[in-house]
Amino acid sequence: MNELLVFICDGAPVRGEIVSISSAWQAVLERRTDPPAVRRILGDFVGAATLLSASLKFEGTLIIQAQSKGPIQLLVVECKSDLSMRATVKLSVDPAEIAPNATLGELLDATLTGRLVITLDPKDREPGQQPYQGIVALQEQHGTFIKPVTSASEAIALYMQNSEQLDTRIWLSSNETHIGGLLLQRLPNSGGHAHLDPQIAAEGWSRIQALGETITEAELLNLPPATILRRLFLEESTENGVRSFPSRPIRFACSCSRTKVADVLRMLGEEEVQSILVEQGHVETVCDFCAQPYQFDAVDCQQVFKTDLLSDATRPPSGGH
Repeated sequence: MNELLVFICDGAPVRGEIVSISSAWQAVLERRTDPPAVRRILGDFVGAATLLSASLKFEGTLIIQAQSKGPIQLLVVECKSDLSMRATVKLSVDPAEIAPNATLGELLDATLTGRLVITLDPKDREPGQQPYQGIVALQEQHGTFIKPVTSASEAIALYMQNSEQLDTRIWLSSNETHIGGLLLQRLPNSGGHAHLDPQIAAEGWSRIQALGETITEAELLNLPPATILRRLFLEESTENGVRSFPSRPIRFACSCSRTKVADVLRMLGEEEVQSILVEQGHVETVCDFCAQPYQFDAVDCQQVFKTDLLSDATRPPSGGH
């Protein structure tokens, strides 16, 4: 199961999504050796990124970044509008130091420094146009009391509330083989196909949320989206109508390339690259997302800085990548 299902409730101002990811998630994990607690948090954010990217109204990429001074220094998930995704994590401690039951707050916000950044980056940006970026702290503040969020679901709901002003509920679950997620989002009372009385709309939103709260971790991880939709909203569908759209496939894909590595070398500068060549004889890097190695020898590096032709600067080496 690697699919996302979108549905609309006719009797309530609600749009929903259900996601199930298996082999695409395993493609991420087979390239990583993260501790169980880190894998669980990464999986939840992969599910969240997939759910959020399904509503993109442009061709481009949604990027979730969680940053902190805690054990998880940086977490990044990228999901394109075609639902191809990749993910990575950087730790600031030895993986053996992370307890199997460590929470998101302990790993990403232990010192109340955690930040969640969501970036929407259109593929065809105009010259000078910057991607849209929203940033929220990984804490909720009530007066003088500060409460760290405890899950990816809470973090995303907090972001949507503060940055998007949209009523959104999200349920996420992940293990070593599967990711499951459910998203409910309140729509305007009128527009599109329906016009709902404000009281009926409010009651409908509460009713659909209550149904969403009955979802179990086992259902999210083991059932196909269509089955979850049918079980969860059977009565709602019978009485008021629930319409689903064709499911969309999800896949793992990395956008790294030798050309992009050459661009990084140019940013480092010729002097810095030459010092690496003197010390190591070549410049080698490995993609954080897919573990693909890239190696540039002295001739490759000379071409990176001297040639005007990108194809020459990024010519494939005689062997490997």
